[in-house]
Amino acid sequence: MLRYFITFIVFRYEKELIPTCWSSIRQGFIYGVYTGWLILQVYLTYSIGFISGSLLMPEKCHPFSNISDILIVVCSVARCFNFYASTGLCFQSLSAARGAAASVFRLIEEENDTTINETSVWDNKESIDNINGDIEFDNVNFVYPSRKDVPALCSLSLMARVGKTTALVGASGCGKSTCISLLIRYYEPSSGRIMIGGRPITGFNVNQLRQSIGVASQEPVLFDMSIYENIRFGKVNATQKEIEQAAQDANAHDFIMQLPNKYQTIVGERGIQLSGGEKQRIALARALVRQPTILLLDEATSALDNISEKLVQEALDRVCKGRTTIIIAHRLSTIQNAHQIYVLDNGTVIEQGTHETLMKKEGGKYQVMFNRQQMETINDDKSGIMSMSEAKEANEKSICILIFY
Repeated sequence: MLRYFITFIVFRYEKELIPTCWSSIRQGFIYGVYTGWLILQVYLTYSIGFISGSLLMPEKCHPFSNISDILIVVCSVARCFNFYASTGLCFQSLSAARGAAASVFRLIEEENDTTINETSVWDNKESIDNINGDIEFDNVNFVYPSRKDVPALCSLSLMARVGKTTALVGASGCGKSTCISLLIRYYEPSSGRIMIGGRPITGFNVNQLRQSIGVASQEPVLFDMSIYENIRFGKVNATQKEIEQAAQDANAHDFIMQLPNKYQTIVGERGIQLSGGEKQRIALARALVRQPTILLLDEATSALDNISEKLVQEALDRVCKGRTTIIIAHRLSTIQNAHQIYVLDNGTVIEQGTHETLMKKEGGKYQVMFNRQQMETINDDKSGIMSMSEAKEANEKSICILIFY
């Protein structure tokens, strides 16, 4: 059965490759004919030039019909054809670049409803502060443009109360991160409404909306610049005091001050000079420096070790107070104190409530997920203890052998 399934998958894969294969063959054929024709012109030029020169020299029909003149003329014309032959590779590269640039130009030509720049947004404090309130997803449906046959959200309805912490949990691909992408307006829902304070988010200026939202994702993105500049990306006109305050809120100030150059330390490409926990705290400081009224946390601690997770989680618990916060969590132990938890499956809400109420639902999705993670944690701890015991025994044996010899 497995052999037939693999054969079927290979057949489908080969079928998908056929259009690309024929396109490459056609392109290679055209390029080969073009280049071959120009190279033929080069050799024809040599042959015709030398034959004609050999016929003209004995007859002395031209005052400049000596061997050097003939060589100069023939080689000059041949070099011209040779130059055109070398442009064939350029045309092939231009053709590939044209196809690759099509999607870029299509993105550039997309309509943008932002009407003011970032500086103007920060000058208009009242308009920024007004973007706050209950976040409501009202019967939202959505499919990604690249996968129109697979619905990402199906009649999704949920509410994140202002000043409260709301958690979204579920298996991978259930639509958790899609909710954040729609709220930031990276995409527009196929149907339904997303509202903040009873007002559709389409009624806000995109720049104003995004300046009111702070985002901390699973994999923080840092640039090859100083820590100060990386944090300042969150607010371009931030002062040194604001940046240091954001770093303190994110539990990052202490380790930054221990670095040789402090806030002027270069983090390297993608923050390679820092640990995972340090990168995450700097990214959190960048999100907090703008003093957002809404905070979105997309599995911000899932890729960290236990020590780093504790430091980041302490910072998150502190900065979430008083802010409208939406948390996407893989480790359910980190969202036990959330005011409301929504369990998603296949793009829709299947369970909702607090941690206590969801744990009381026998056989519920949340209860099963939480108990499974608890068992995995216990097994990991046992494995760690056994590994330490085995290592200790191995060391004791090594010491005994050394003493014996």
